[in-house]
Amino acid sequence: MLRWVLMLVGVLVVFGGVFALKAFFAKQTNNFFDNMPQPAVAVSAAAATPQRWAEGGEAVGTLVAVNGTDVTTEAGGVVRSIEFEAGQPVAAGAVLVRLNTANEEATLKALETSAKLAETQAHRWQQLGQDKLVSLDEVQQRTAAAAAARAQVDAQRALIAQKTIRAPFSGVLGLRKVNLGQFVSPGDAVVSLQQLDPIYLDFSLPEQLAGKLVEGTVVRASIDSLPGRAFDGKVTAVEPQVDANTRNFKAQATLRNPDGALRPGGFAKVGFDLGGERDVVVIPQTAVSFNPYGNAVFVIGKVKRKAGETDMQGKPLTGDKLVVTQRFVKTGATRGDLIAVTDGLKAGEQVVTSGLLKLRNGAEVTINNDVRPAADAQPKVENR
Repeated sequence: MLRWVLMLVGVLVVFGGVFALKAFFAKQTNNFFDNMPQPAVAVSAAAATPQRWAEGGEAVGTLVAVNGTDVTTEAGGVVRSIEFEAGQPVAAGAVLVRLNTANEEATLKALETSAKLAETQAHRWQQLGQDKLVSLDEVQQRTAAAAAARAQVDAQRALIAQKTIRAPFSGVLGLRKVNLGQFVSPGDAVVSLQQLDPIYLDFSLPEQLAGKLVEGTVVRASIDSLPGRAFDGKVTAVEPQVDANTRNFKAQATLRNPDGALRPGGFAKVGFDLGGERDVVVIPQTAVSFNPYGNAVFVIGKVKRKAGETDMQGKPLTGDKLVVTQRFVKTGATRGDLIAVTDGLKAGEQVVTSGLLKLRNGAEVTINNDVRPAADAQPKVENR
């Protein structure tokens, strides 16, 4: 029993020493890494500058034809002739397609003959009624029958007219969607027709501008497919309701488009001036970290070093150091590479413009502006 007790005590002492030694080394390692000096992160920086911006805004929108539709047929039938060329302009009322109307025209002749006979009989019975040879009721019946016959003739002529498909307004035709001899049903599309001049531009804006953007505001639009060109217009309609889901409201501008360069369905950028100016604090957009929970920037500040601070080689460090502090800000309008900060930042404060992913709150940094992102209010992409 004594041997067993001594052996058990010896095992406990050996294993206890091993675990104690391991815990000691782990603690010393953690202390080393916790107190190990971190190298400064190289970043680029820019100062928040006060500027005076004209009151206005920018948005993106969609071009919409003032009148645009797929021309359809009201009556069914076989296509007898196609009297337009795809992609060509047409005037309002121009004949586009004629359907076969042989049966309808034959029926029209029969109805016209019946109507003529009914009118002759009604005229004769009216004379007899004046001579008191027939009753007034019989005269009215003959007159009503003649009117009904004329109505049938008009209805048949309207049916024949429906089989002559005309352009409802002036515009430019698209690709034809029917062929000779093809049977078309009521409602089938024949060709697309779009009125290009003038043209609408629909765009959305935040509700903060709902009381500022009014009808008559001058706008200037541009499209990526025509670099260097600008199209001027005016706001002609403002939606009175704000969308409850997006908190935006819609507006519509009318643009001149004499050469048809703007096409319905295209993407356009629109800018407008609301008059007046305001003071803003501006920083590069690359300095802002956009997050669902709020936008933030890293502000650079100077702090005194603690006594005994050393670099990675153990050499003592002196003087002030640059550290970053993450700060949440409210942002406003943008212009090119710049963005306005409405709250949370003062003019003159320095913010980090590149290397944000490497930073944490309180990290030490060094500023290297040899290579930094562009910050231009009107950037121009170099054509290479």
